[in-house]
Amino acid sequence: MLQNKILFVFGTRPEAIKVIPVIKEFQQNSDYKIITCVTSQHKSMLEQVLGLFNIIPDYDLDIMKPNQTLSYITSSAIMELDTLLDNVSPDLIFVQGDTTTAMAAALSAFYHKIPAAHIEAGLRTYDKFNPYPEEINRVIISHVGDFHFAPTQRAKHNLIAEGIAENKVWVTGNTVIDALFLTRNFVNNEHEKYRTFFNGLQLSGDKKLILVTGHRRENFGEGFKNICRALKEIAQTEDVEIVYPVHLNPNVKDVVHSYLKDIKTIHLIDPLPYDKLIYIMNKSHLVLTDSGGIQEEAPSLGKPVLVMRKVTERPEGVESGTVKLVGTDSKNIVSGVHELMVNSEQYDRMSKSVNPYGDGLASTRICKIIDDAFKSGGI
Repeated sequence: MLQNKILFVFGTRPEAIKVIPVIKEFQQNSDYKIITCVTSQHKSMLEQVLGLFNIIPDYDLDIMKPNQTLSYITSSAIMELDTLLDNVSPDLIFVQGDTTTAMAAALSAFYHKIPAAHIEAGLRTYDKFNPYPEEINRVIISHVGDFHFAPTQRAKHNLIAEGIAENKVWVTGNTVIDALFLTRNFVNNEHEKYRTFFNGLQLSGDKKLILVTGHRRENFGEGFKNICRALKEIAQTEDVEIVYPVHLNPNVKDVVHSYLKDIKTIHLIDPLPYDKLIYIMNKSHLVLTDSGGIQEEAPSLGKPVLVMRKVTERPEGVESGTVKLVGTDSKNIVSGVHELMVNSEQYDRMSKSVNPYGDGLASTRICKIIDDAFKSGGI
């Protein structure tokens, strides 16, 4: 039997987290030959997720190098994919989100006249430098792609407003919730392993825990300095302990360690595997982040999220009450945390609001839509 060939291209840990549930879904259907290609845009952090979900890539373009520029990532990925697509000749290419890898893969698909499917389509801030370069990456993907899987109705409306045909857009929910539920099952099945890890952090145990993540390119420089000043003040004025898995990028790591390394109640640790991050998130009282994925994940665990960005392409969380924008102004970050520490009604409103990003079945919906398209001759 001739199988339809589907190529998944991804390069960073957030992409892997959100694309793997779709890969797993398709692997259960014998009508498809699933091929995976990683660019290794973020190699070590990507490998953590691949190992967790037992994914061995068929191809690794291995483009990562120290201090890589956006131009280098784009050009290297396109050149490597040019040869790969000639050799593999997939019937469909999947990309996820808004990374430079995703944009380069979608553009390569267009150059080779291969249909492209976009997971998490339609997110917009309408500010090309926030987030940078992701806002422009996802606009490009939308206008060269063929199947657009929007996480929410708002994302669908964004696409239609830009001229994307409505019959090429489907609201599926976000696959990050699928990944979260899969990971929670791992954690529950090996509870002792994760408890041992958590105990190894040597927290006091009698203070409320704040999880912090930060890596956004647009926050490099003064933005991260402000974030660190805020964290220092929070550690000194609130009865909390802070766990901060610090991104490996020197623009983040060097600043964070210079400001926070000697504060006893702030624990600066290496980036965590996804499963351990989810375990700590579940133990936390609240989350401070500039990450997109955590804005979607933490509400499913009942954790209020304060977003350290000027704008978010996920306004549904703000509107539903699960997240609050505090930007990178130190005073706003400090006051946002203080309010959640002293105002139990505000905390309860945020922690108990309904997550607008899905029910854990997005991957199933995506697989069915593509399967129907193949069977009807739409691909």
